[in-house]
Amino acid sequence: MKPGIKDVAKVAGVSPTTVSRVLNNRGYISEETRKKVYDAMEEINYYPNEIARALLNNRTYFVGVIVPTVTSPFHGEVVEQIEYYLSQKNYKMLLCNSKNQMDTEKAYIDMLRRNQVDGMIVGTHNAVVGIDRYLGEHIPVVSCDNYAAGQMATRHLIDKGCQHILCIRGNSKLKMPGNNRSQAYIQEMEKVGLPQMILEVPFIMENVEKQKLIYDMLNAHPEIDGIFAGDDSLAVIALHVARQKGINIPKDLKIIGVDGTKQILGFVPELTTIQQPVKQIAKVAVDKLDRSDRRKNSRKLHGSSSKITGRTDNITENKKGRENTTLPFLMPKNMLERTK
Repeated sequence: MKPGIKDVAKVAGVSPTTVSRVLNNRGYISEETRKKVYDAMEEINYYPNEIARALLNNRTYFVGVIVPTVTSPFHGEVVEQIEYYLSQKNYKMLLCNSKNQMDTEKAYIDMLRRNQVDGMIVGTHNAVVGIDRYLGEHIPVVSCDNYAAGQMATRHLIDKGCQHILCIRGNSKLKMPGNNRSQAYIQEMEKVGLPQMILEVPFIMENVEKQKLIYDMLNAHPEIDGIFAGDDSLAVIALHVARQKGINIPKDLKIIGVDGTKQILGFVPELTTIQQPVKQIAKVAVDKLDRSDRRKNSRKLHGSSSKITGRTDNITENKKGRENTTLPFLMPKNMLERTK
């Protein structure tokens, strides 16, 4: 017969009510009493019934996290940080890989809802909290200032003397904050009267196909002397293709990417990149979801609307009823020096 709360109480020398309060984190419990209860649980191999606790508290403490791919260095780092910040608030993470397929993503969302998770953080097309995606008028998005990143990258290449700058981006038909990067490129090039060249490379395309697209573009336009890649993965591919063609980098071709993940910078330290504040993105997403979850369970109210620009303590109301958060990119000086 499986041990129960009464058995734990007997071994710990406390009442069953006290054991219940410890398990559900309700009311004041001294650390000494809490330790007695946990020690007793371990001694008799007692494990709380999570389903019963979820029914009692109207919370599961599970959060679904859906990413377009688990192989992306950026999403990998974000997931790592999300898991850390969720654990700080006693949530457990259920990771789902949509493979950038909307049908797969929708199936995961339906599955997570059926399992009554407390919330979802989605790096793709639908969400309760979205990371770097526009998801709907009432769904909050956590994103960096992508327009500023595009300006920063384009201006950097122009300042380095580039006259024929290629912008490599993803599918422009998808409504994503990342598209603001290429929009900034277009406007910066217009300001100085330089020709615009844009190459769309779909996210779901195999790397071999991406290489061919970039290779063909460089063949068709040998005058290209600068490349602004929408993310570091594209920048690394462009770097590889340029070296295959025997192009001298950075003398004859300067390349800059966006993301600045530890993995990319560890393997390709020579890459110039604009760094996203991954830890801050994850923390803000988790905090936003946790606030929404607590409001939902305490007063059944919808979340308020705010926008955070630049600093996370600068909050202003957003007319759309969507709690958007925009964080600044980081660009350490030593990265800028790589394109000299």
